[in-house]
Amino acid sequence: MAGMRRPTVLICGAGIAGPTLAYWLARHGFHPTVVERAQGLRSSGNPVDVRGAAAQVASRMGILPRLRDAATHATGFAFVTASGRRIGPLRLGRPRGDEVEVPRDDLAAILSDAARDNAEFLFGDSITALRQDTGGVDVTFQRAAPRRFDLVVGADGLHSTVRTLVFGPETGFVHHLGLYIATLPLGRPAADPTTILMYNAPGRSLTVHPGRGNAGAAFIFRGPSLPELDHRDVEAHKRIILDAYAGDRWQPPVLPELLDRLRAADDLYFDSISQVQVPAWSRGRVTLLGDAASCVSLFGDGSSLAMIGATTLAETLAATPHDHAAAFHTYETRHRKASNPRQRGHVLAAALLVPATHTGLTARNLTTRLLPRVPAPAPRPAR
Repeated sequence: MAGMRRPTVLICGAGIAGPTLAYWLARHGFHPTVVERAQGLRSSGNPVDVRGAAAQVASRMGILPRLRDAATHATGFAFVTASGRRIGPLRLGRPRGDEVEVPRDDLAAILSDAARDNAEFLFGDSITALRQDTGGVDVTFQRAAPRRFDLVVGADGLHSTVRTLVFGPETGFVHHLGLYIATLPLGRPAADPTTILMYNAPGRSLTVHPGRGNAGAAFIFRGPSLPELDHRDVEAHKRIILDAYAGDRWQPPVLPELLDRLRAADDLYFDSISQVQVPAWSRGRVTLLGDAASCVSLFGDGSSLAMIGATTLAETLAATPHDHAAAFHTYETRHRKASNPRQRGHVLAAALLVPATHTGLTARNLTTRLLPRVPAPAPRPAR
């Protein structure tokens, strides 16, 4: 694009998809700006996998050494029965080759650092209005002065502001799957530094992940849709979780400590587990990316798909920089082939992670006894 004005692209969201897109757009000669509502990158969030084509993207970005340094230490997974008996540890189906598991906040920080030198980041701000015409998009911000961009990308997650402003209320696109998830850091090492432990009661699970020295807890539980829930009301979120787990008695008694940490937490992630289905991801000069377009599964695929989708979108825009409509169409066609199969796995995932009944729990536990185990370490010779 030598001698030509660099096309400007506003990206809403500094999670996984947004910084990845900013990195590749800058490499292809665009001028990306990332706006993020939060004052900075959040520190909570569950570990996620960077696998398959996403690991190839990370390699091309030159960030694999940092991802390996940030990788979690878990090698096995075990279910814990109500009496405290472990089933496992079972083998985790990764990593292979360049694939890694990293805390989501570390992945977001590494991606943002990779993009920061060639992209503008606006933290603590959000979009309040979009008005597009044949030549560009006029954007009004909550804090910054209004600006005009050539294109706008909504990479702002399940509760996408861009999707609401351009496509309509989220009630038309976000479908509750009957589950909720909450995650928080525990601020201490796990008792078992290499094994992910999941405790279950009918309709509820509690997972302790060893992370990378700082353990994290995840609450996943079944519940009806709460359409009036404010997804930014942390105190309301705490009440919902405490009500869901009231009266549970698991061995060993891990729950009281974790609920105390929940009450005191100021860094809590909570949301409905939902599926996003948007008939078309683009409208005019605006398109959607990541969870804003197609929130997917419970198996940690979302971050990898976000990185893959962002790379695909940058490549298609670079191939036809003066025909955004064609680029958006090609991006959507290609990326739906990757994301659609993942949207069909939530029923199996829910049955595995959060069986609804005692019978379901028993069946799950009996089935998992047949899965491959992590081999026990060889005994050390006596000295």
